[in-house]
Amino acid sequence: MPLPTAPTRRPNNSTTRQADKKANGDLLLKGVLCVLIGLGVLVSPYFITSPGMQGIVANASLVGWFALVLGVAFIGLYVRRRLTAQTRH
Repeated sequence: MPLPTAPTRRPNNSTTRQADKKANGDLLLKGVLCVLIGLGVLVSPYFITSPGMQGIVANASLVGWFALVLGVAFIGLYVRRRLTAQTRH
């Protein structure tokens, strides 16, 4: 006797809805924090008065760009999840 096919949709109960809501909130929080860190690293060399420290932070601009892009990607994923969740219900 063959096995039944795997379900294609998750159950729609309060536990999964709460878990999805928490995961979406965490994703938005991570995105906002990454964007703030990225902007802080990219903008801070203009406000630092010490030339040595300014050079060190300026050399870390690649990290700032990575954090900024990652944060924007997290926020984009959050928006995509919210838009698809509205069309499904």
